[in-house]
Amino acid sequence: MSDPNNAAAPGIPGRGTPPATVDPHIHRRRWAILGVLILSLLVVVLDNSILNVAIKVIADPDQGLGASQSQLQWAINSYTLVFAGLLFTAGILGDRYGRKKLLLFGMAVFGVASLLSSMAQSPGQLIAARAVMGFGAAFVMPATLSIISNVFEPHERPKAIGIWSGAVGLAIAIGPITGGALLEHFWWGSVFLINVPIVVVGITAMILMVPDSKDPRPGKLDPVGVLLSIAGLVSLVYGIIKGGEDSWSSPQVIGTMLLGVAILGVFVWFEKRSDHPALDVRLFRERTFSAATAAIGLVFFALMGVTFFMAFYLQSVRGYTPLETGLFLLPLAIGQLLFAPRSAGLVRKYGVRAVTTAGMLVVTGTFLAFLAADADTPMWLMCGVFFFQGVGMSLVMPPATNSVMASLPREKAGVGSAVTNTVRQVGGALGVAVLGSVLSSVYRDQIAGNGVPKGADESIEATLGAAAHAGPAGSGWVEPAKDSFITAMHATTLGSAAVAAIGAVVVFFWMPRKPAATPAEAGEQARETAKV
Repeated sequence: MSDPNNAAAPGIPGRGTPPATVDPHIHRRRWAILGVLILSLLVVVLDNSILNVAIKVIADPDQGLGASQSQLQWAINSYTLVFAGLLFTAGILGDRYGRKKLLLFGMAVFGVASLLSSMAQSPGQLIAARAVMGFGAAFVMPATLSIISNVFEPHERPKAIGIWSGAVGLAIAIGPITGGALLEHFWWGSVFLINVPIVVVGITAMILMVPDSKDPRPGKLDPVGVLLSIAGLVSLVYGIIKGGEDSWSSPQVIGTMLLGVAILGVFVWFEKRSDHPALDVRLFRERTFSAATAAIGLVFFALMGVTFFMAFYLQSVRGYTPLETGLFLLPLAIGQLLFAPRSAGLVRKYGVRAVTTAGMLVVTGTFLAFLAADADTPMWLMCGVFFFQGVGMSLVMPPATNSVMASLPREKAGVGSAVTNTVRQVGGALGVAVLGSVLSSVYRDQIAGNGVPKGADESIEATLGAAAHAGPAGSGWVEPAKDSFITAMHATTLGSAAVAAIGAVVVFFWMPRKPAATPAEAGEQARETAKV
């Protein structure tokens, strides 16, 4: 998303157009504006966290839509893939036409699509409505971070981004509990319908409070790059999910994944030669930029895959209600809420490399701790693991996000925002696809030989559903299903731990010891040096 008219070198601190001074009237309202932006962020993140406790109910043929595990994966990934694929275009459109306008548009689309999701009559309709929700969310997420970068001066921006990141933890806290409470009293569609009043309140507050801003020299649109990225990701993810559903050795599965990789290769080749790329791959020549985005992607790859199966573990294996499941996940959010705002101070004291490496190691340790979980593990131990998982994430996400944003001038805030959110969504989508497919494959192998009929061996929910309808003959399938799921869960958490460990190595060797200076800070340092 480079600007050929700008001689600045994006990604190199101290280069580019110095940021304009924030309007004093806007500056006085900056914390209130941050509150409004967090509300819009909450509704986007809230939706996925609510869905985590609802997927078991949606899979139930009596209470929900009877969705298979692969359809549930697509209900999640149809949202994230459209979201990720459009983020760069949304960022450019916000830079060109005004970030507030695009934020309002995205919220309106998200609200309408939430209503459609709540009214879905089949898994296919839900998948389609979720894709539209992803379309709306793509215009919301980058706009919030871009506006923060324009409203806050460089010295306050890390704190504001820390609070912004902490809001993700708040959504993780509110989502499962809200979803569980709704499912206790209403039908499954209520977990989407709840978004509508929040969207209405958010749009009203934005109109009254949030200032508009745009890039005086916005980049050009790159529809070819956007289409190539979406086509490549969808093909790759489809092949991965299909592999878990059928067989990894299937020619269709191998061919689809290779096609996806090939299309993504063409995408990178095209973007390197474009003078207005959707994704400026030259940004990744900057070591800090690459390490920070890799950390974000790897954390969400591991976390989203684990979150996908945790609802089944807590509800299908342990027998807890959706509301109880939400309460058990609360420590994860508390860990993020407590430590995300403090991450900036830790970075100043110990350095960005030490803090992010420690965070990745904590996340790795929590995944390894899940290997000890079985059908009788005390829940207070599980809650402790969830808490430290939140702590680990809070030590990675804010410093990594700020490292990306600090490497770009304020006018290009949409670029940094789009990069961080795209990597987060792509990492999450691949995590659900890869780790969800590992879960399916191992479960199917483990349950074989227990007399479970074909079709009922795809997931624990399918097996338990078949057992409930089979009468006395199905009673012997319940315990083997739980044991098989726990074995599959251990394989999945081991994969998550390996991914998080790779992230720890990446940030240790490639993240700088000190936080990157923003262009404004670098300019101030240069002026101080000149005075001496």
